[in-house]
Amino acid sequence: MNVLAELQKSGLVAVVRESDLDNIIPICEALAAGGINAIEITAETPGVAAIIEKAVQDMGDKLLVGAGTVLDPEAARSVISAGAKFVVSPTLNIETIKTVKRYGIVSIPGALTPTEILTAFEHGADMVKVFPASTFGPSYVKNIHGPLPQIPLMVTGGINLDNMSEYIQAGAAGIGLGSNLVNPSTLKTDADYEALVNQAKRYRDTYQKAKQM
Repeated sequence: MNVLAELQKSGLVAVVRESDLDNIIPICEALAAGGINAIEITAETPGVAAIIEKAVQDMGDKLLVGAGTVLDPEAARSVISAGAKFVVSPTLNIETIKTVKRYGIVSIPGALTPTEILTAFEHGADMVKVFPASTFGPSYVKNIHGPLPQIPLMVTGGINLDNMSEYIQAGAAGIGLGSNLVNPSTLKTDADYEALVNQAKRYRDTYQKAKQM
């Protein structure tokens, strides 16, 4: 499987914080049912390695399971050993990129300025996460693509149904969706998970329409 190609094809990545061994599979199932094909389980979550391992084992044939908020090489090695197919960071750490690429895993470090974005790409990043994207908005992504069209950009931070299309039209290659899509603390009942399926479908539909424009 070409993980990078699959990420760019699916376009949407659900960023899941505060999951646990009890809710991670229902969350994955709801996202998959709603058409979201990639999930980023954040590394500050207690017991994250076991959670990633469970998600990969039970749902790895239905969606890509990656790790987020990976700040250093040690954390990268841990989540990769657990089965993460891609590694996302909120910041630029060159040693983390090198570690991730050493294991043949997709690296998506975070950056904001043109210098940081180019530095990340030159050191092996497959995509660069523009974070926090909402600080500067869709026009910033478009402006970055002017001098750096060769670098695929994933935008994360403040993306919702109202503004997502603007980022896609500005040239974003991927969208990271956090609590506007998934908030594990609110998922208590079957109805909550059904609402998550429907919300995922809304994001998927909005994304597909924007790509056709």
